[in-house]
Amino acid sequence: MPFTWRRPFTFSHDGGPSAEDSGDEPSAAEVSDGSLKYTLEKGGNDSQPSYQEASGAPVERHSPLGYTVGPVTIVFLNVSKMIGTGVYSTPSAILKGTGSVGLSMIYWALGFLTSIASLSVYLEYAAYFPNRSGSEVVYLEQAYPRPKWLLPTAFAFYAVVLSFSSSNAIVVSFNTRFSFWFSNGIGIIKVLTLIFISITGLVVLGGNVSRIPDPHANFVDAFEGRATPYGLTNALYRIIFSYAGYENAFNVVNEVKNPIKQLRRNGFISLGVVTVLYLLANISYFAAIPKADLRGAREIAASLFFTRVFGPGNAIRGLNFLIALSSFGNLIAVTLGSSRMIRECGRQGVLPYPRFWASTRPFNTPLGPYAVKYVLTTLMILAPPAGDAFNFIMDLQVYPLSFFNVLMAVGLYLVRYRRKRLGLPRAEFRAWDPVIIFNIVVYVYLLVMPWYPPEGGVFAGDVSFWYATYVVAGIGILIGCAVYYYFWIRVIPHFRGYRIRQETIVLEDGAQSHSLVKVPVGEIERWDATHDAVGRSLTRTSESGSDNNVASEKVGAVVQTGDPEK
Repeated sequence: MPFTWRRPFTFSHDGGPSAEDSGDEPSAAEVSDGSLKYTLEKGGNDSQPSYQEASGAPVERHSPLGYTVGPVTIVFLNVSKMIGTGVYSTPSAILKGTGSVGLSMIYWALGFLTSIASLSVYLEYAAYFPNRSGSEVVYLEQAYPRPKWLLPTAFAFYAVVLSFSSSNAIVVSFNTRFSFWFSNGIGIIKVLTLIFISITGLVVLGGNVSRIPDPHANFVDAFEGRATPYGLTNALYRIIFSYAGYENAFNVVNEVKNPIKQLRRNGFISLGVVTVLYLLANISYFAAIPKADLRGAREIAASLFFTRVFGPGNAIRGLNFLIALSSFGNLIAVTLGSSRMIRECGRQGVLPYPRFWASTRPFNTPLGPYAVKYVLTTLMILAPPAGDAFNFIMDLQVYPLSFFNVLMAVGLYLVRYRRKRLGLPRAEFRAWDPVIIFNIVVYVYLLVMPWYPPEGGVFAGDVSFWYATYVVAGIGILIGCAVYYYFWIRVIPHFRGYRIRQETIVLEDGAQSHSLVKVPVGEIERWDATHDAVGRSLTRTSESGSDNNVASEKVGAVVQTGDPEK
């Protein structure tokens, strides 16, 4: 497929576009490769100018959410999302699934490897698109730009419908800077709580707690036990759930100054810290709690640990309060990250009422996404059976996410291939191929193995109903998205005589969004002639000033030709 370059201007040394040639080889403001059109975009977060396919949400050159995310916030956005209920509630299920203490500890270490592999994939994508928040929303959109809006539609539905958190959405709705400070503060408490558990466990291992007569019992014949394929898969799901959050800071990339350097350094730091704390916490559990008691525990492992070490009393209630606070901090971090993800879904134009999703008024926060998370979480708390809700929701979130993670890892090779064809430079960060392949293998495993039934029959899973209900529900969500897309973009427009085009809208707070509009077939040619590939009106642009001023205001503006839906 042929591709073309246009070079209307270069970037000046301060990062802004200039109509004057500085003497260096000029950068192309637009690159065409068949029906794909890539525009050169520049954000306000000190990142380098970057190319993105024009069907993606418009780059906000000045983030309406500000630039308040620094190194500490990056670390605790990740740490606070990773350390939630997982490390306290899943150890018993992981032990039951793996069958032995030794394999259980290996699984917790495996969580670090799977997470660092995925983190590398996210980081390379961020290096390609350093001026876009929203992580997976952006990366899937750019890796699979055709069929146009298909992947954004599917992921937007997944991100919104499964965006469960809590009433914590209220806490972070009024001030962005305060929200990050609040999240950081709780994150510190979460880390200190795990450090306390770890130190207590080491004291127990030293034989200094009279309540625990044999703290080394679980480590003798550590691999004694039997695992089943269903148990191993179920345990891996719990591990993925417990480590989920290593990617949270990628949701706020456009709010980070010098994002790639900051995310690379602090992302690996946060994952390393959490891994060490997870391993030490599990060693503590195994030192204090008999294996049989932990495998059959109805209460969370941390509470059982505190009771065994300190006995019942006020101290236990206080420590349990810290666990509850940790869970609350996790929900705060999830809300901060996923609200940006949902906002980016809305800015793509694939959700109704794009202004609602993109606006940051009146508090310079993504109030619309916060409100949606609050409503959906309330419904999810009230709707499912209480005993099954946690396990079902956890599994349901992981299965579609595994599908999208496979697409992301494979899509990285597609992005590399297109950039190489167009002669674009290598990214600031590049993941190793073995790491990407390992990432693909892990998530393909998580897609295939859940079909394998438990030994006790189809109703012997971790819920009271059919063991693979979450698999069917996850696949149903994905198929439903594809059917909806086909009718919305193809079938209905064909019979009603219009085509879908994207239009860039600018809100009063400076936020930008795409709006997908219906253009009658008879007006398509005029629409395409008066709008650029991003969806900006060329008529309004030409009336606003000279050509040089236009170049200064609109990076990558170019007349779109042909049918952009092909």
